[in-house]
Amino acid sequence: MKPSVEKLHKYFKLEAERGYDNRAVMGGLENMLLPWEAEARADNLPEEIIQAVVTRLRDYPRLSPDSRAEALKGIWKRVTREMSQDEPSSAIKISVKPAPLPEIEKSHVKPAEPQPGEEALPAKPEAPASPETVTEITAVETKDEEETAVEEPTEPAALNAPITVLHGIGPRHAQTLQRLGLHTLGDMLYHFPHRYDDYSQLKPINRVEVGESVTIIGTVENVDTRSIHNRKMHILETIINDGSGSIRLTWFNQPWIAKRLKTGTQIVVSGKIDQYLGRMTMNNPSWELLEQQHLHTNRIVPIYPLTARITQRWLRRQMNQVVSYWSPRVQDWIPEAIREELNLLDLREALLQIHFPNSWKTLEAARYRLSFDEIFLLQLGVLRQKRAWQERTTEAIEQSPDWWQKNIDRLPYNLTNAQLQALESIKSDLESGRPMNRLLQGDVGSGKTVIAALAMSAIIQTNAQAALMAPTSILAEQHFQTLQTLLSDGENGVHTDSVRLLIGATPDDEKQEIREGLASGDVKLLVGTHALIEDPVVFNDLEMIVIDEQHRFGVKQRATLRGKGTNPHLLVMTATPIPRSLALTIYGDLDLSVIDEMPPGRQEIKTHVLLPTERERAFVIIRNHVENGHQAFIIYPLVEESEKVQALAAVEEYERLSKEIFPDYHLGLLHGRLKADEKEDVMTRFRNGELQVLVSTSVVEVGVDIPNATVMLIEGANRFGLSQLHQFRGRIGRGSHPSICLLIAESSDETENERLIAMIETNDGFILAERDLEQRGPGEFLGTRQSGFTDLRLANLTDLKIIESARQQAHQLLDDDPSLQSNEHQLLSIALDAFWNNGKGDVS
Repeated sequence: MKPSVEKLHKYFKLEAERGYDNRAVMGGLENMLLPWEAEARADNLPEEIIQAVVTRLRDYPRLSPDSRAEALKGIWKRVTREMSQDEPSSAIKISVKPAPLPEIEKSHVKPAEPQPGEEALPAKPEAPASPETVTEITAVETKDEEETAVEEPTEPAALNAPITVLHGIGPRHAQTLQRLGLHTLGDMLYHFPHRYDDYSQLKPINRVEVGESVTIIGTVENVDTRSIHNRKMHILETIINDGSGSIRLTWFNQPWIAKRLKTGTQIVVSGKIDQYLGRMTMNNPSWELLEQQHLHTNRIVPIYPLTARITQRWLRRQMNQVVSYWSPRVQDWIPEAIREELNLLDLREALLQIHFPNSWKTLEAARYRLSFDEIFLLQLGVLRQKRAWQERTTEAIEQSPDWWQKNIDRLPYNLTNAQLQALESIKSDLESGRPMNRLLQGDVGSGKTVIAALAMSAIIQTNAQAALMAPTSILAEQHFQTLQTLLSDGENGVHTDSVRLLIGATPDDEKQEIREGLASGDVKLLVGTHALIEDPVVFNDLEMIVIDEQHRFGVKQRATLRGKGTNPHLLVMTATPIPRSLALTIYGDLDLSVIDEMPPGRQEIKTHVLLPTERERAFVIIRNHVENGHQAFIIYPLVEESEKVQALAAVEEYERLSKEIFPDYHLGLLHGRLKADEKEDVMTRFRNGELQVLVSTSVVEVGVDIPNATVMLIEGANRFGLSQLHQFRGRIGRGSHPSICLLIAESSDETENERLIAMIETNDGFILAERDLEQRGPGEFLGTRQSGFTDLRLANLTDLKIIESARQQAHQLLDDDPSLQSNEHQLLSIALDAFWNNGKGDVS
C-alpha cells in the first residue's frame, strides 16, 4: 500500500472509531489536505483520486455524522477501486458492517475550526449516527492497527513535496521559481525576504508628506481610465478620500484594477507619496479591499528576491499560503534547555515572523533565532569533526630539547617570539600521540615555512615520511628549493636525494623513480602540487602532511592525501589572515596558531592610490626602479579583454607595454591559461633577473618570492578584495630595498575607491582581513571549504557574539551527548545531518 493511501486509511479508521467527530486530525480532517495532497502526488496517485479526496473532505466539517460516514465510505470505495486496478498485487478491500458507535465525550465535540479568511460556522446539535452507518475500513496490508491517536501532521515528506502541489503554481511557474532555488515546500518556507517595507503606520491624508512611504485607508470617489501613445499605455486614476483629505492614485498598464475598484469601495493603499502639479499622488501603490487579510498593505511587508516573469505581490501570496500552514507545524529541533537559557524564539513563531512580522521587535527576535540556528549547526558540525579526529591515535614524535635547539641555532636567522610560540604548539601536537590538526596562519613573509620545515625534520628523523602540497607548480618548486637548503644542513640533515619534487611537468621516468622511492621509504619528503594525491603515489610511512595556502584545496583533496597515511599529522598554512569570527566557524575544527610578528629587517611597503589619469606617473616610478637595477610587477584583473567586462587585460596590455611604454626593457607575461612549463619558464627568467617587468594576472598572488622586486602596480584595484591586494603587495618588499605598491582603480568615483584607502592606512593583514569580511562577506576566505557555509541564509559570520554563544552551547551539548543519541536530541541530529549534507537548515 502506498504511504499516502495508508495514511488516508489510518485517518479514516480513527475517524470512524471516534464517531466522526472530525477530530482524528487536530483542526479537522480538512487540515490534513495540503500535506496529504503533496504526499499523494509524490506517490504518483492518479490525479482524479487526489481531486476526489480533496473535494469531498473540504466540506467535511459542515456535514452531520451520518453524512460524514457516507462521505468517507464513498471516498474509500473510489480509492480502493482505482488502486486495485493499478496495483492488483496489493489490492485493498472495504467492508461495511454493523459496529458499535464509540462513546464520545462532549468535550471532544467542537465546532470545525475556521480556515484563514473563513467565518466560523455556528455550532448546532447533530443527530447521532446509527450503528448501521458506521464504516469499518480494513485492508489486506495495514500497520499500527492498535494506534489510537494521530499527531498533528509534521511529515518532512510533505515539506519535500514539489511546489506544484500549491494552488496557483503550475509547471510553468514552478520552472520559473526554480531559478530562485525553490523546488519544494521546504525551500519556500526557508526562502526569507531580503528586506521589508514598513506600511504599518496608518496616516490621515492631510498629514502625509512627499517622499514618505505610508498606508492610507480611504473611500473610492471616482475611477477614470484612458490610453495614450496609440493605446500602448493604459492609465488608471482614482481619487480616494478619508475625511481629512483626498489623494490621487495612479496605476500604469494595469487596466484590470478598474474592474475591482467601484465608487464607494473602501480600500487600503500603501506606497510612496509623490507630487504632481502641486497635488499629492501615489504611483502604482499596493492596495487591498479593506475587509481582506492584509498581506501587501498596513503592515511590515516582506520583499522577496524575484526573477523574471513573477511579481512581488504574486510571490507574497504563495509564500503566505505555505508559511501560514507549515510554520505552525514544524518541530523545534533545538533542545528546550538551550532555548530557555538563551531566550530564543520558538522555531514556529520565528518562521512566521521572519516572513510576516507583527513588529520590528518580533522580526529582530526571529532573525536572531534563525541566525543562531545556522551558526549552531555550523559549530556542531566543525566541533564534531574536531572531536572525531582527536579520538584517533598516532605515533608520538619526540625529539630532545637539545635536538630542537641545535636545529633552531643553525638557521640563517633568529626566530621571532611568535614563531617560537607556534613551534611549541606544534611540538606538543607531535608528542601527544594524537594526530595534529592545526592551522598556522601568518602574514606574507612572517616565516611559516621554516616552522613547517622544523616539524617535518622531526618527523623524518624517526625514519618516517612527510609531504608538502602547494597550489601551484611555481610555489611547489620554491618550497622544494627552500626545504632542500633548510633540511640538508647540519649533522642531523636530510640527504638532498631524499627530498623530491613532484608536479605535473615532472618527466614520466622521474615520476616513476619518485614513486618507487616513496614506496620503499627512500624518499623522506615529497613536495608537489595536486599530483601528490594521484592514485599511483603510495607512501611507505606517511606521518605528516603540510598544505600551503590551504584555501586553494578542497576538503576531498585534503582527505585523499590524508588517506595515504595512517592518521598522519596535518598542518595547514595560509598567508591570508583569517578574522577571529571565521577562525571559530569555518576553521573551527582546527587548532589555531598565529604568527603575528614580522622578522626584523623587512622593509615597510609604501602604498598609494592613483587615479586612472595618473597612470603615466606610475610608469615613471617603474622606470626609476628598473634603472636602479630592480624589478616590477604589473597586475591586471583579466587575462584577455571581454565585451561584458570593461577592464584592462593582461594579454593586450602586455603587447602595448612592450611596444609603447617600456620598449627598452625585457617584459614577461604570466597568466593561468599558460601551460605549466610556460609558466615555469617565465618565472625562472624573472627570478634570475632576465626579465625586468612581469605582466601578470592574480596567479602571482600566492608564494612568488622575488627579493629584487620593489614595485607592484595593480590595475583595476577596485576589482580585488583587500586581502587579495595585501597578498599582491606581499610579493615585494622581501629584500632590503624600499618598495612601493601603486593601486589604480577603474574610475575616479570617490565612493568606489574609498575602500582602497585602507591599503594606505595599514600594512596589517589581520586588520585588512576584518575590513574585507565586513565589506565583501566571507567568500574570499572560504576557498573550496564550502560545505555548510555558502548556503547561510541569515547568519552573519562577523557577529562574534552569536558565534561565541553558539560555540559554547555546542561544546556543552557535545560534552553531554557526543553522538546526539538521546531522545531529546533526535531532531537535532536529523537537522545537523541535513544541514551538512544539503547545505540547508530546513529540517522540520
